[in-house]
Amino acid sequence: MNIPKDLKYTKDHEWVRIEGDIATVGITDYAQDQLGDIVFVDIQTQGETLAKEEVFGAIEAVKTVADAFMPVSGEVIEVNAGLEDAPQTVNSDPYGEGWMIKIKMSDLSEADALMDADGYAALL
Repeated sequence: MNIPKDLKYTKDHEWVRIEGDIATVGITDYAQDQLGDIVFVDIQTQGETLAKEEVFGAIEAVKTVADAFMPVSGEVIEVNAGLEDAPQTVNSDPYGEGWMIKIKMSDLSEADALMDADGYAALL
């Protein structure tokens, strides 16, 4: 199980890379493995301001559909357009090209509540 040490994690299996007030978000290696083959990523929230733990999109796999949750509050400033044509990238590269959204965080202190890699490993 790949759990990069430089990222933060949520109990809902999203990862977060924080650079200044911008958070890049995707789902973890564990989450993509549990979902199986991802066939569609539906994110219609670009430009919207959402609260922590609100749904920002849906991930459709062959056998199920899962919601994706905001790890921090803020405005969805970018959606990974590459997932429209290649949703399977979430399976093959969840921490790289398989990222889902970028958020301009409205409350930087919310990031303090996210788990580090060791905390996430303990959750699993």
